[in-house]
Amino acid sequence: MTRRDAAVVDEEAFSVRRTIRIDAPIGKVWQAVAEPEHVSRWFGRTELAGSGVGATGTMTFPDYDVIPLRVEEFDAPRRITYRWNNDDALGSLPERIDEATSTVFTFTLDEVDGGTQLTVVESGFDRTSDPRANLESHRTGWELELDKLVALVEDRT
Repeated sequence: MTRRDAAVVDEEAFSVRRTIRIDAPIGKVWQAVAEPEHVSRWFGRTELAGSGVGATGTMTFPDYDVIPLRVEEFDAPRRITYRWNNDDALGSLPERIDEATSTVFTFTLDEVDGGTQLTVVESGFDRTSDPRANLESHRTGWELELDKLVALVEDRT
């Protein structure tokens, strides 16, 4: 049974967390969060040079700047972490990852009875131009985007 809890903001930790339960096997969910051609079907158009830790590239959304992206952690099929400079409040984005202002988001996958539990945690908002505005923007973003992921992997596109 699919469960889609709302994303939660932790203002003290400057993070956003959302956990959902998906009626799809872990391998299918892993492809959707770790393989650029699959990520591009539900999230932004994702392009990476290389694979695994250190792969760099971009994520592009319609009517938005190109977002620099890098894979920070890769533990198939359980955990993947991306670093990006997606500061909605800033107005423009750097061409490359800026360690001083970037956030990281981690997808953690766990097999559960008949499906997969997926948790995303994005942190580092204290380093952005407007932490509270970015927390709220990304909270709503993770709700919208992960709902698209569920539709895709459960074949309800």
